[in-house]
Amino acid sequence: MTDRTDDGTIARIRAEVLATARRTVADGLVVGTSGNVSARIGDMILVTPGGVPYDRLRPEDVVAVGLDGRPVSGGLAPDGPAPGRLAPTSELPLHLAVYRATDATAIVHTHAVHATAVSTLVTELPAIHYMTAALGGPVRVAPYALYGSDELARHALTALDGRTGCLLRNHGTLTYGTTLDQAYDRTAQLEWMCRVWLAASGVSGRTPSLLDAGQLAEAGEKLRGYGRRRDRAGRD
Repeated sequence: MTDRTDDGTIARIRAEVLATARRTVADGLVVGTSGNVSARIGDMILVTPGGVPYDRLRPEDVVAVGLDGRPVSGGLAPDGPAPGRLAPTSELPLHLAVYRATDATAIVHTHAVHATAVSTLVTELPAIHYMTAALGGPVRVAPYALYGSDELARHALTALDGRTGCLLRNHGTLTYGTTLDQAYDRTAQLEWMCRVWLAASGVSGRTPSLLDAGQLAEAGEKLRGYGRRRDRAGRD
């Protein structure tokens, strides 16, 4: 795979993966070594290693594996970690499952506080805001499973059906996109919606108003054209 991919591109994406991971810490979405980030280039996955704080990593520490999870050039030695190399995150099965099943080219997994709290309360984040449509609809909560397990990956794929993000019960969030920026923005948006719902639902004697399917569909249609440049006649 590496002989078909420019080394400069791989180096750039490695740096972007690490920058995104560090951003999750700076924005309070993860603590310590929790959470992980990855990006796909063809059949190569560049993913953060496990067990090391992001501020101690270098871009070249971002691990390279194939879709089968086996190390490729720039990652692990075939028989395990080589000297100076780090093992991929324990959540590698989760990342690989999403890449195999979707058109994702970037994934962000966090332990965001409000989202994790919501994951313990409901089976689906109520449609508290129209940005729910940006994730494909009401965000489901995947049932709890041990971190790093194939069972967790299966639960997440079910929760992601028709969605670009989900909550993981008693665990955190997972979002994906076509770019690292998009995957990150979806994570941040999901955390914000969880925070809004918790704030509104915590008001004694009041019940938050929610959006119905028609309102979400209308918002989703409008969001699809949001930010696109229009011509002088006002057309997309």
